[in-house]
Amino acid sequence: MTTSANTVGRRVRVIPRLDIKGPNVVKGICFDGQRALGLPKDFAETYSAAGADEIILYDTFASLLHRPAGLSVIAEVADRISVPLTVAGGLRTIDEIRKVLRAGADKVAINTAALHDPDLLRQASEVFGTQCIVASVEYHQQFGGRREIRSEYGREPHPMDAEDWIGSVLEKGVGEIMITAIDRDGLGLGADLDFVRRLQRYVPVPLIVGGGVGTVEHFVDAAQAGADAVAAASVFHYAQWAPIDKKYLQWDEKSLRIGAPVDAGNIDFLNGGYGGFRDVPVTPCHLSDVKAALSAAGIGTRLVNSGAAA
Repeated sequence: MTTSANTVGRRVRVIPRLDIKGPNVVKGICFDGQRALGLPKDFAETYSAAGADEIILYDTFASLLHRPAGLSVIAEVADRISVPLTVAGGLRTIDEIRKVLRAGADKVAINTAALHDPDLLRQASEVFGTQCIVASVEYHQQFGGRREIRSEYGREPHPMDAEDWIGSVLEKGVGEIMITAIDRDGLGLGADLDFVRRLQRYVPVPLIVGGGVGTVEHFVDAAQAGADAVAAASVFHYAQWAPIDKKYLQWDEKSLRIGAPVDAGNIDFLNGGYGGFRDVPVTPCHLSDVKAALSAAGIGTRLVNSGAAA
């Protein structure tokens, strides 16, 4: 691996993302075909102890139901971790943001509400500080390359180009931008590096990149392209049960769990496998492997179980 010029002197954060539905952590493919894996507090505690730099907790149904993420879940997760917690999903007002922060979140990520009222980002940044507000940008790349904005956890398309929207939200004073490539989510194909390279040329705030990270090398690729942080889910979630050198993890409803048994609800659709796949299309890895690979590429990180930088 080689060191890119834009990684010199930078420290890149590695962020496990916990998508939740009801009480459970869920995972699907391209934001669809979700299957329950376990309880957020168990995942969060595991990743915090293993060296995560932050945790993202994303309520996948909150926007659809016009409510923020559950405060009890946020409090449970915050109580189990020693790293910053970002909460996303359903936040629409200053008062809702305040309640989520009081429940234990350090930052909030806003997508759907900002598309309906872009000034919410400015207001929130002024009230809580720019370091607390993350603009979440979810998009689906269309045929021809256009990146179309989506809201409601990928359910609703918006006739807006993702790069144009990012330019708009930057004017609102947000502290970070988090981009998620929906069409790559869970597929293990790697991040949208072309887009990351374009954005890193002019985006003045930290850029969190998610969607498609499926191997240790993909973290390095994203960092070298200009990501300040890389968010991932499947690649970490499934490392809890699979040998790291195993390319594909066979789908097993009973074994793909962490922590206490969960109520998965109606799981008939899972007969088709993980998001319709019989195999998990990522190469599972642990946080320590990612930190080691980044360090080997000359990219600064926080060492696992240490506050020092590599």
